[in-house]
Order: sequence, then C-alpha cells, then structure tokens
Amino acid sequence: MRVEIWSDIACPWCYIGKARFEAGLAAFAHREGVEVVHRSFELDPNAPAATDIPVVEMLATKYGVSRAQAEAMEARVAEAAAGEGLAYRSDRMHGNTFVLHRLLHLAREHGVQEALLDAFYRANFAEARRLGDPAVLRVTAVGAGLPAEEVARVLADPEAYAEEVRAEEREAAELGATGVPFFVIDRRYGISGGQPAEVFREALERAYADGAEPLRAAGDGGDAGVCGDDGCAVPGK
Repeated sequence: MRVEIWSDIACPWCYIGKARFEAGLAAFAHREGVEVVHRSFELDPNAPAATDIPVVEMLATKYGVSRAQAEAMEARVAEAAAGEGLAYRSDRMHGNTFVLHRLLHLAREHGVQEALLDAFYRANFAEARRLGDPAVLRVTAVGAGLPAEEVARVLADPEAYAEEVRAEEREAAELGATGVPFFVIDRRYGISGGQPAEVFREALERAYADGAEPLRAAGDGGDAGVCGDDGCAVPGK
C-alpha cells in the first residue's frame, strides 16, 4: 500500500496533519506494508525567496484583519499543534518554499526524505529559523543526512529538481487537490486536511480491505484544518 502526501513546509496544518497521520498509521495493524511518499505543493509560489515578513503580519494583510485577530488565529493553530505534542512558534517568517521542495527531492534519492521534512517542519514551526537563508538550509539539510556537496550543488543550481517539483504540483491539480495536506492512498482514496488520527486509521483499513467505495474525507469540519490558495482554515471552536 502506498500513501502519497502533498504538503508544503509553510503549511501549519501539514505539520499537524503529518503527526496525526503518523498516529493513525501507528494504530493500523498492517502498517509495516505501507510506503509513504511526500510530494510537493506550494501554497505561495510567488512569495520572495527570502523575506523578513513575520507570519502574523502576513496573515493580517492577507485576511484584512488586525494584528490581534491574526495572533488569535495563530493561537488556535498553536493549540491544535500542542494537542499533538508539537512545539509551535508564531514569530517565524513567511517566504518561498520552492528550494525546500527541491532539496526534498534530493533527500528522496538518498533515502532521507522523511528526516529532512521533519527537520524543515521543526526548524520552521518549533524553532522559527529562517529557512530562506541558504546557510540555515545547508545546516538543516546536512543535519538530516544529506551530503554537504550535494546540498551545495542543488542550492547553486536553481533548475536542479525544479521540474520534479512542478510535475508533482501539476499532478496534485489533476487529482483535484486545491489545498494541503492532501493524502492519497493507492490512488483510490483521498483525504483532505489535517484530519484526526482515527480518520486516517479507518481510511487505511478500508483501502486494505479493498472492498469499500472510494473514500474522500473532506477537511471542512471538526478539528481538520487545511491550507489553500486563500490561506489556512482554522477549525472553529
């Protein structure tokens, strides 16, 4: 069984959804037979490569709300992250993630994609490190297990793995994904949003049984958040 996960490092619900999926997978009896592949999706492909815009300021501008309201939005997401045992800082910066996705393709070739994705999420959300800084990227990528010379090569060549990233983004659109996280099981079952762990466990069991109708669990209710072109939806209280 293969699970493909389209996500973006800038997406808080991808960070939370990954933890929830892993909890659901851990509860799945046949988890040893599941292959997980992470795929690229950019929420803000037009964002500058490096920026000093605080995420709270970006949210206030994007939604046309006050800083206090933007901080309240972030506080609700932080609460959801804490519920999964995840650290979450709102003093991080907003920027372009294309080079991060290119490095994740390099990491896939070296068998450390999962480790690098976790390192990126931790650096962004738990540590508020500036991933738009090439020096920070190098340290993070090498620390996750990538060879320093390969990281330097990709950072020096803006076309390295660029087509691979764009191809996965086109594929997401073809599959009907308008936001992330977006989970696809064996190209038959789609799950949108950072659903509760139980939803993921049930979807895996359905796919394994191979006798149920295709399942699409929409991320528009309960505690399932999703990020799309219009921003990140925060489940209501």
